[in-house]
Amino acid sequence: MTITINITRLSVLGACVAVLGAGQCLAQGQTDQQIQSTVDAAIKPMMQAQGVPGIAVAVTVNGEPHYFNYGVAAKENAQAVTENTLFEIGSVSKTFTATLGGYATATGKLALSDKASTVLPDLRGSAFDKVSVVQLGTYTAGGLPLQFPDEADHADKMLGYFKQWKPVYAAGTHRQYSNPSIGLFGYLAAHTLGLPFDEAMTKTLLPKLGLKHTFLQVPQDQMSLYAQGYDKDGKPVRVGPGALDSEAYGVKTSAADMIRFVQANLKPASLDKPLQQAIATTHTGYYTVGNMTQGLGWERYSYPITLDKLLEGNSTPMAMQAHKVQWLNPPQPEPASVLINKTGSTGGFGTYVAFVPAKNIGIVILANKNYPIPERVKAAHQILSALTQ
Repeated sequence: MTITINITRLSVLGACVAVLGAGQCLAQGQTDQQIQSTVDAAIKPMMQAQGVPGIAVAVTVNGEPHYFNYGVAAKENAQAVTENTLFEIGSVSKTFTATLGGYATATGKLALSDKASTVLPDLRGSAFDKVSVVQLGTYTAGGLPLQFPDEADHADKMLGYFKQWKPVYAAGTHRQYSNPSIGLFGYLAAHTLGLPFDEAMTKTLLPKLGLKHTFLQVPQDQMSLYAQGYDKDGKPVRVGPGALDSEAYGVKTSAADMIRFVQANLKPASLDKPLQQAIATTHTGYYTVGNMTQGLGWERYSYPITLDKLLEGNSTPMAMQAHKVQWLNPPQPEPASVLINKTGSTGGFGTYVAFVPAKNIGIVILANKNYPIPERVKAAHQILSALTQ
């Protein structure tokens, strides 16, 4: 019997351990096949149990992306999912909006401490005389709802809604997860840049991030890559227009582009200085609720973290109920060891993104069904845990 030992691979792995430590090098030392087995073990049973037609997973390990694709982008034509398939990412869009806001602050156009009505004079004389930009970006304006009321869910109605809105809580006292809240944050950020939000995103932020396959409106020549979404009953559905939809839940992107965005968040040093500052602003902790520290768009946890704590932070009560907050004064820069994450859903899609900067590892899970958030979190936690043991 002949045993072949890859001396080069062992030497590289040994050097990695010497420099980075064994925890990071285990993942780096794994073959694509080993990573594939880890991802398969988490995704395949969950996908079958939840009846998800298609899932694209991207994992980045020490700067190297790995792609794992399952099922179909559309049941009607059985087109296979690839890393270039476009998925709706729902509220993960908020992390792009937050980064645009961070860019506006880094370039001196916007201050997070500004009152909303100072930035947008149309809001003067309303409750937004007392609401700061950072409170909008962190869902603490005073009880803005999860969604716009139906009668206000149109671009030409939303300013009228904000002008008459009455807070439930004093600004800054309670977290109430809200599309209108961070939507208005993004609207104000674009306003200070002198551009409509869609233009600020597609002509400024996305190109600076090197994202060429991320859209607010999918171009006609890309529609063949746009996955069909399916609701909880398996019926086909795609996201429709609404007030501040681009800002709150409107991004469509691929696993390949989304993992590039994660890599930019993990290692932003190659980006221009304002964008580095923007990413640092989104990772900054502004207040705590339980085990979760609220960033801009992103949500942060001490790492390592148990599955139970991660599930608690991404639970239905966190999304649907008001919680008193404990502000961090001053705001807390990203600590040495954290897990940063965000969930996102539309009527027919489900997304989860998580990354650990200290380990230089991250994961993107994109699916064309709105399946339960706990199942996404469990799968990601299982994969990240296996790759960093």
